[in-house]
Amino acid sequence: MKGVENDGAMVRIVELPTGTVTFLFTDIEGSTRLLQELGDRFQACLEDHARLLRTAIAQAGGQPVSSEGDAIFAVFREATNAVEAAAAAQRAMEAHPWPEKGKLRVRMGLHTGEGRLGGDNYWGLDVHRTARIAGAANGGQVVMSEATRSLADRHLPIGLSLRDLGRHRLKDLLQPEQLFQLVISELVSEFPPLRTLNATPNNLPAQLASFIGRERELAKITTLLAEARLVTLTGPGGTGKTRLALQSAAETVDRFPDGVYYVDLASVLDPGLVASEIAMVLDVTQSADPPLERLKRSLSGRRILLLLDNFEQVLAAAPLVGELLRAAPELRALVTSRAALRVSGEREFPVPPLGVPDLAHLPEPQQLDQFEAVVLFRERARAAQPDFSITADNARAVAEIAVRLDGLPLALELAAARTKLLPPQAIVSRLSSRFLVGGSRDLPTRQQTLKDTIAWSYDLLSAPVQRLFDCLSVFSGGCGLEEAEAVCGAESSADVLDGLGVLIDQSLLRQEEVRGESHFRMLETIREFAAERLEARGERAELRRRHAAAYTALAERAAPHFLARTRLEWLDRIELEHENLRAAIAWSLEEKDADTSLRLGASLWRFWQIRGHLHEGWERIQSIRKLGGGTPQLRAAALEAAGGISYWRGDFESAKACYREALGIERERGDPKAIANALLNLGTVVAENDYEGARVMLDEGMQLYRSVGDQVGEARIWWGMADAEFMKGDWPKVVEYLDQCLPVFRAVDDPFWLGWSLFMRGMPMQVLGDVTGAHRSLREALELFAAVRDISGIVLSLGALAGSAHLAGDNRLAARLAGAHERLRKESGTDLAAVEANRITGLDDVKAALGEDEFATLFRTGEAMTLEDSLALAVGEPSPSQ
Repeated sequence: MKGVENDGAMVRIVELPTGTVTFLFTDIEGSTRLLQELGDRFQACLEDHARLLRTAIAQAGGQPVSSEGDAIFAVFREATNAVEAAAAAQRAMEAHPWPEKGKLRVRMGLHTGEGRLGGDNYWGLDVHRTARIAGAANGGQVVMSEATRSLADRHLPIGLSLRDLGRHRLKDLLQPEQLFQLVISELVSEFPPLRTLNATPNNLPAQLASFIGRERELAKITTLLAEARLVTLTGPGGTGKTRLALQSAAETVDRFPDGVYYVDLASVLDPGLVASEIAMVLDVTQSADPPLERLKRSLSGRRILLLLDNFEQVLAAAPLVGELLRAAPELRALVTSRAALRVSGEREFPVPPLGVPDLAHLPEPQQLDQFEAVVLFRERARAAQPDFSITADNARAVAEIAVRLDGLPLALELAAARTKLLPPQAIVSRLSSRFLVGGSRDLPTRQQTLKDTIAWSYDLLSAPVQRLFDCLSVFSGGCGLEEAEAVCGAESSADVLDGLGVLIDQSLLRQEEVRGESHFRMLETIREFAAERLEARGERAELRRRHAAAYTALAERAAPHFLARTRLEWLDRIELEHENLRAAIAWSLEEKDADTSLRLGASLWRFWQIRGHLHEGWERIQSIRKLGGGTPQLRAAALEAAGGISYWRGDFESAKACYREALGIERERGDPKAIANALLNLGTVVAENDYEGARVMLDEGMQLYRSVGDQVGEARIWWGMADAEFMKGDWPKVVEYLDQCLPVFRAVDDPFWLGWSLFMRGMPMQVLGDVTGAHRSLREALELFAAVRDISGIVLSLGALAGSAHLAGDNRLAARLAGAHERLRKESGTDLAAVEANRITGLDDVKAALGEDEFATLFRTGEAMTLEDSLALAVGEPSPSQ
């Protein structure tokens, strides 16, 4: 393929290289500002800049490909030559006599990849990657990819070296890239941090495919986000709202130093859970306070962008968004929805389809890449068929596919997946009969088209795989293989694993890897189609029943692990499946299935407690208990769950009532271990104001555990006795009883009870004068809690470690830890033992030592910390003995 090279007054036709090449992208940092400052002189500077760069490129054997404004794009056959050109260009720029206050600084990016030509320009992922690398650099800086470094490193000329900048996520949202800086002798080598996603807190998900086109839309959304605090992208399913919103968030990440956070609401059907979902993403853990109030406190004063995706099914929660924006003046929200939120100040942006060609006036095949829909189809087709290309033979068919599918990204992707089996010409013939008829007449044309697009892919499946596809719609937020087999196995004669593979190949299902296990998820639009098919089959009720049974079994299987060494794996798994578990609870309540409701509540309460879902756990356990029914054993287990949640929320009176009722049931049942456990539960809360009564209960529990030879149960009673003495304030007794149980918990490798024993032992040791031992005990406890993100343990440990720092003489650390403790305590609602912990911490003494003003400043610093920062502060400090 030939390109045009401008060599002064003469224009030459040159061959652009293909195969493995190295791309160079450059642009001027702050060109808009320079234009304003230099006025008419800027044009001359721009011409000088272009001449210097083109000279350096030509002398190193490179070829300019294109230029736009102050950006230059060049290509080299050899990576070493590209590096030499970049270095020569930077040296020339540094030596040039620029106007005063008008020095031009150019940022440069280098990347080596496949040179694919489309017309007189390159296209493909590697071109986009190079542009992103250049965009991450600072003025005067040359940044390159690992691919370029690996080819150029051994052949660098004298005066050039490379500096590893680490792995960075570029704003194209693809996987992280290892980046390197070219260090040029005699030039500046120290620069600000790269302008990548790493520079700003965010949870924007990595994408498997590059973002195609949409430059106009991105520019418009960027402008809207600067003008308005709520921007809603609207349009039917399949228009690419989510991907456009994610890319818009990535493009504007520099504007939000406090973070850009993506909240996927696709599997949330209850508007009342929207605040909880946002709170979980922002790490504002659950508490007794309403999630909305906690969000208002957390977001106030912070410059954050919230990306709320798939809002259409929770539109009743729209006023919540307005309340958050009013409470947090620096907050901005970017929303995707099929309908506008109708909130004051909202700017709606209807997402258009991708650009398509005019079939009556088609350009040459090599010119079709000017249309975004064609480029998207081509890129996705190459993912299915690596050697796919647009040729003179198939160009019209590809253009017709783009037009017939109305430029809908999802429809194009589904059609492109078929190129593995069919050429574009065959796909076109199927479009006429399969894609464009059969949709509901009262739906918009594009939505009919998308539905028929899915229907066409569906029709190509075998009957058993169709049944599997329909069945998968009962899952919320995806599912694992085990649950897919449990719920759908009997509905499909095909092997479920093979069927999942077919659905993935047809782009009807997405596979993710989570902690080494496969997780399967449908796009919500596709899931809706599958749900309609399942309803038409008349099988939805039965499959929902089996879904609830499968997730009840999962919850019961997971529950014993929540306090065991394997707890991290199971807590994370239940977190991943939380939407399905919510759906199972909802089904059990709708069907008034008391046994299933009680089993779910009894199994999940520890997860709700440990992972900070206390508010939701309380609401759900109350609904479950109101349902009534169930066997005595299940009622007792649910009462223990309700009492446990009340206990961790600091509501001892509710806990006592639940525990007393549970004890009564267990005495009637007559199981010694169950009675002993109920006595331990009740004894720990009764000890708050009835020490003697608590001791009677605990002594009885000890005898029962001994009667059945349960040594671990005995150790837990020793812990309960220590807790009673803690409430009484007998510190030597606390330590004595804990020394009885600690060896047992270590021997049986019980991290939950070990952590709480270490925590409880640390605080009285402070009072008894063993500051070093207390600190060591508290640090070990915190490390056990932090390892599994046990919010309740972290909250109380931070408060106790504040006391440890105070006793060690570091009052500044004590004040910051006390602030971190207080913030997390309020947000999580973990008020257990707060009074005792604060009394031992000695905050009044810390205030006196520092003075009110300094203490208040340090305390607020601690309050502003994230959970991760708080843990780093607490664990990273040396012990008092060091």
